[in-house]
Amino acid sequence: MPILLILTVAIQAFFIFHVFRTGRPYWWAYIILAAPGIGSLVYYFVEIFPNSRQEHQAKKAARDIARALKPDAELQRRTQELEICGSMDNKMALAEECEAVGMYDESARLYRSCLAGAYANDPQIIFRLAVAELMREELAETAALLQRLEKEHPKYKPLEVKLLRARLLEKTDAPAALTLYEALAPIYTGLEVKCRYAALLRELGQETQARNLFEEIVQHAKRYNIQHEGEREWVRYAKAELRA
Repeated sequence: MPILLILTVAIQAFFIFHVFRTGRPYWWAYIILAAPGIGSLVYYFVEIFPNSRQEHQAKKAARDIARALKPDAELQRRTQELEICGSMDNKMALAEECEAVGMYDESARLYRSCLAGAYANDPQIIFRLAVAELMREELAETAALLQRLEKEHPKYKPLEVKLLRARLLEKTDAPAALTLYEALAPIYTGLEVKCRYAALLRELGQETQARNLFEEIVQHAKRYNIQHEGEREWVRYAKAELRA
């Protein structure tokens, strides 16, 4: 009992400190004190859990479980929405869902159907189509779409376009891809470029440089306490490569 009491008091003290440190309403302190244990739980789930890393992980786990139990549920929903209303937003949403489940032929077809009328030269659609075509291994089509973006929309996500070109070059000219990754690494926001750069270094036999870069990625994530789930995926990838 004394241990449980000490633990309860310690938890209360922690959350009360959190209330005042983060500028939450002071009455939370009274709730935490008035209802030992329960008050702390209520405070956590109302004030801390929303938008936290744990919430994002819980939502991702729920989506993964739902997709595992019924992998085409979201795809069916998007298809039904498109049947009801064939709007551009519904087409794009269905194309993205097809992409998420690896149906790249269908996603490319949908993206291409969006390039019509007022959207015939829309850079976002061209870019998404280029991604789908790369995943389909349609390298010539990917190259043509990238060239179109660079020529007609040079200000549209220039770093993302360069990254996509580097991914294309990996399949056609690895040394050129390496040069482009090296140029992008210091200026690209996020860890994807460095991870792909390190992976290509390893593939080309430059093991020491690859390991150093993977270690740099892991240390960077630790130093800045990276929480964004998309970035955490790349951190996990780097850790796995270091274990390999």
